[in-house]
Amino acid sequence: MHPTRTVGLIVAAILPLVIVCGIAFAQTSELETLRQTAEQGDMEAQYNLGMRYHTGKGAPQDRQEAAKWFRLAADQGHTMAQVNLGWLYGSGEGVPQDKREAAKWFRLAARQGEAMAQYNLGWLYDTGDGVPQDGSEAARWYRLAAKQGHTYAQHNLGLLYHTGKGVPQDGRKAARWYRLAAEQGHAEAQNNLGGLYHAGEGVPQDGRKAAKWFLRAARQGHAKAQNNLGRLYHAGEGLKQDEREAAKWFLRAAEQGHAKAQYSLGGLYRTGEGVMQNDREAAMWFLRAAEQGDAMAQYNLGGLYYTGEGIVQDDGEAAKWFLRAAEQGIAEAQHGLGNLYLAGRGVQQDEREAATWYRRAAGQGMAMAQAMLSWLYHTGEGISQDNREAYIWLWLATANGFDFGSRAIDLPEQNIQELRDDLASRLSPDERHEAEAEAKQRLQAMNAGGGEGLASRGVAE
Repeated sequence: MHPTRTVGLIVAAILPLVIVCGIAFAQTSELETLRQTAEQGDMEAQYNLGMRYHTGKGAPQDRQEAAKWFRLAADQGHTMAQVNLGWLYGSGEGVPQDKREAAKWFRLAARQGEAMAQYNLGWLYDTGDGVPQDGSEAARWYRLAAKQGHTYAQHNLGLLYHTGKGVPQDGRKAARWYRLAAEQGHAEAQNNLGGLYHAGEGVPQDGRKAAKWFLRAARQGHAKAQNNLGRLYHAGEGLKQDEREAAKWFLRAAEQGHAKAQYSLGGLYRTGEGVMQNDREAAMWFLRAAEQGDAMAQYNLGGLYYTGEGIVQDDGEAAKWFLRAAEQGIAEAQHGLGNLYLAGRGVQQDEREAATWYRRAAGQGMAMAQAMLSWLYHTGEGISQDNREAYIWLWLATANGFDFGSRAIDLPEQNIQELRDDLASRLSPDERHEAEAEAKQRLQAMNAGGGEGLASRGVAE
């Protein structure tokens, strides 16, 4: 059982609050002089003293003392002190955590035009911490900071336009703000901009430019970009196809715990593309991804347990992993689980359960499951005997490319051959005509995404 699909692209999460630490520190011997000046009400001295206590450079680290001096400077309108006091309230360091109080101090500094405060206030509106969640207010404050060149704000504003949160969805504006952040080296923005070029959202579709931005982010250790770059090398999109390069980038992302990269790397080891074929390595990477909930990895791991390739054969483990993937809508796993229930391998034999899982896979258009479901309707095993339903499902299996020369697990080839001939003889021409009309309607519904048991298998990356 080999991987059957590639991995998509997805947008990344917004970045957290940032504290400003940009001051020139006095020497430790000047601490008392600085304190005396601060005690006389000099707000710059108060701020600098607060920074000493905050960082532990030039004074013992003491966040409570830092908060005390930041507050004195902030009360006099010092913007950096207001930002840092807000940060302390946001993180609960040196003061009780209070997001409302954090928002208050960020707002004071933001109104004075401080970009860091504008970004942080936008973040609070974005997340709903300390203020009501409000995407439009988040966008407003991000925009003010972004226009001043604040990288994180540029990225987050791009993300709002990308997702349509708080602003009308607009791929062009998303690309514009992502680009500004990306050109400043923001890895998340580089990955997201690459995603827009890959999909052709807001920019002309361009695989080379997608690869360019993924590469920049990947070189910074960005796991999603590394996985995306591996995907492009694997598919030969925007780059010359190179399975070794694909394996290299999948490995880098996989080692950071990226589930999709782990699944893809397992697939390469399974097939021997770009790496020496090794079912043990395949099983190891499938397991890592499967434990994180990756449905296709769960299905492939179940397949290895079923066959005993690269791992000790174990029908119970096969059933366990097929079930996890089947519950996430993977048709191949639903079909495999149906086979196990029908044969009583790894689970107690239960023809009703087999029919249930065949039906789910069949509803997604899987020809083999449709043929198996037809057989059960014909024999009445686990389901009410119904030749009309049997005929409909066999017609659908044929329409979906079922190969009558293939062999379903635990069902002899000749039985399917006999089924086709037998059903044709049991229904009158009018009954066959009506059944075919019903089958065509079901096929149309399945192709439109409304079929029985359909489940989305798309994964954004």
